Amino acid sequence: MNVVIEIHYSSGSRALQKGSFQLRGRKPEKVALEFWKQIKKDMSHRAILEKVIANGDQDITQLVIDLEKQEMHNAMNDNLPF
Repeated sequence: MNVVIEIHYSSGSRALQKGSFQLRGRKPEKVALEFWKQIKKDMSHRAILEKVIANGDQDITQLVIDLEKQEMHNAMNDNLPF
């Protein structure tokens, strides 16, 4: 099953990137977060997430933001020496 992800962001000006991805047992917000990470990696300027749309009508922005915060929190706690 495929999901179409639209990521609206700003990086000096507003931009949109869109792609179709296979879910392969993953949730759409996980797929969107991986797409967002790739966009940020490819950007030379800091990009700010504005909106994430799945399949043209489902707003999953907050789910992606929460998942990104959770991953950052887990990464910070994994590096503790104790």
